Formats: sequence, structure tokens, C-alpha cells
Amino acid sequence: MILRWRLGLLVALANTILPTPDLVVVELAALLHDVLDKKYVSAEQAADHYVFFLPFFTSMVEKHQLDLSADGRARQVAQIVDNVSWTTETKLHKNNAWSEWHQNYAEPHCVRDADRLDAIGPFGITRCAAYSAAVNRLDNISSTSTAPGKVLGEKRHRVILDFIASIEDEYGCVVPRP
Repeated sequence: MILRWRLGLLVALANTILPTPDLVVVELAALLHDVLDKKYVSAEQAADHYVFFLPFFTSMVEKHQLDLSADGRARQVAQIVDNVSWTTETKLHKNNAWSEWHQNYAEPHCVRDADRLDAIGPFGITRCAAYSAAVNRLDNISSTSTAPGKVLGEKRHRVILDFIASIEDEYGCVVPRP
């Protein structure tokens, strides 16, 4: 159910941008972007995203006659996966390495916005709380890039603030003695 919602949001975002981004690239990058997260794999495994995903791309040819390597989309997917995280974006900006591709290529913006909007939605807050409790820290939630992402992000930001206010209200609640 979560995956279905995230993909629905992703496609809806992508369909608001002209020209329409390559939905195969967008959907695959969205599905694969967390696979090489440092929480799940070693730095060695994550060193070359394209090489890591090559068996998957090869299987797409065998199972679905879709050769993403031949048409260059496999490299696009790998590049998006390598650049979608908040940490990577922050480092690139800090090091003045944010390129024209980062700024103008629509596909990574769609993936980034869907991921961040998911992170500040009800399922994302739940995952964030569970992960934060497990590692004893709260991760930063960043802003979105696309116009529709900003509208949805503002709404979700208000939900988070209301949620935090509810927790603070309950935490500060004193039950009067009878």
C-alpha cells in the first residue's frame, strides 16, 4: 500500500511537468533509490550504482525485452539514485558541484519530491520515528523542488507541526486529582 501511494504521487508529480519526464526512468529510480542506502549495504557495494544494478537491468532485457542499458536509461536511473538523497544534495551545494543536470533535469526532481513528501506524510513519519528511535537521532527532512511538490510539502509540514503540538500537549498533560 505504501509503495502504491508513493508511485501514484510520483507519477502525478511527473505528469504536471512539461515536457513530461520519462516515467520509466522516474519509476525505476524511485523504486531503487533506497536500495544502496548506507543503512542497508556497505560502501563497497554502493560505490558504483550502475554496476550494482546491472544484473537487474540485464534481467529486464531477458524478462521484458526492455534494454535500458542500450538506450542509456539504465545510466540515467543509476545517476538519479546516486544523487537523490538529502545528504548528497547538501554536499553538492556546499562544494559548488550542483550542476545544470542537477538543476534542470526533471526526473531526479520528481523522485526527490516524491521521496521527501513521503517522508513527511503519515507513513514516512512513522518510519522516521521507528528509525530515529532505533538509532537515537532524528534525521533532517528537506524541502521539495517542483511547484506541486512545494504545495504538498507545505500541507504536510503543517500536519507535522500539528502532530508535534499534539505530542507536546499530551506530554504536558497533568491529570487533576479527584
